[in-house]
Amino acid sequence: MALIVAVFLSLVLMMLFSAFSQRADSLSLNYYEKTCPNAESIVTNAVKSAVSKDKTVPAALLRLHFHDCFIRGCDASVLLYSKGSNKAEKDGPPNVSLHAFYVIDSAKKELEAWCPGVVSCADILALAARDAVSLSGGPSWEVPKGRKDGRTSKASETTQLPAPTFNISQLQQSFSQRGLSMDDLVALSGGHTLGFSHCSSFKNRIHNFNSTHEIDPSMHPSFAANLKSVCPKNNKAKNAGTSMDPSSTTFDNTYFKLILQGKGLFSSDQALLDFPKTKDLVSKFASSQEAFTKAFVNSMIKMSSITGGQEIRKDCRVVN
Repeated sequence: MALIVAVFLSLVLMMLFSAFSQRADSLSLNYYEKTCPNAESIVTNAVKSAVSKDKTVPAALLRLHFHDCFIRGCDASVLLYSKGSNKAEKDGPPNVSLHAFYVIDSAKKELEAWCPGVVSCADILALAARDAVSLSGGPSWEVPKGRKDGRTSKASETTQLPAPTFNISQLQQSFSQRGLSMDDLVALSGGHTLGFSHCSSFKNRIHNFNSTHEIDPSMHPSFAANLKSVCPKNNKAKNAGTSMDPSSTTFDNTYFKLILQGKGLFSSDQALLDFPKTKDLVSKFASSQEAFTKAFVNSMIKMSSITGGQEIRKDCRVVN
């Protein structure tokens, strides 16, 4: 009986891996070579234009792509607007602070003028995330293309996103369900080198942490004190918060150095030290920017190859 169960489980895993491989193989680097040769430069120009006016855009675009891929695959479901009684992903609690949607809309408008009905919104998101990183001083890479846009978007499904309060086992489960490894978890967490966080994402660590500690004891005391001053217990300031790291508009390995000092912002950041393998990777990336950027690129390509759409939207906000 045990043997039958083991064989069954291995078959299921093989099928899942096969499905993932097929989806990844359906993408290609030269997908728009004949149908829309200017596709990448059009997206890059839209991102460059936005970044020149607003330095928070790169972090927003990277987060948009991540939040898209973790729900139903990278299918641009995060861009769809709520309609009637259906509340879309973008209005789910973890996504209300997402922004820079206009950058995607701007790129799409230009693409529709050049090559109507050809380039998917999901591909625009993947390309924009790459450009966001490279324009922040990070690496660039060749993005496999050919994703389709999804037709379903449900706010209720945003509970599947990994939360800033997650512990290491919850993080591992969330990533492994999407075919991503512990290596991918640590590398992609490095995306937190860019951006800003509202108090709500880390207040659990600085107020009533547990029955014996007011503050998370894994936090550096001066770091915790600083956060408490920014986010007091009865905080009323809607936009109160802090940058993810001091160089929050530069893509670098500072994030990992801070974790080793007890200055990771989220529980999920500090949790990377709670497992030997992830702790070793944090140390490795903290001491080598090159090792981090190489791992980040590999994991971004892997994550952005989780596909799931059905069509090429004419307007990224609504299904055809």
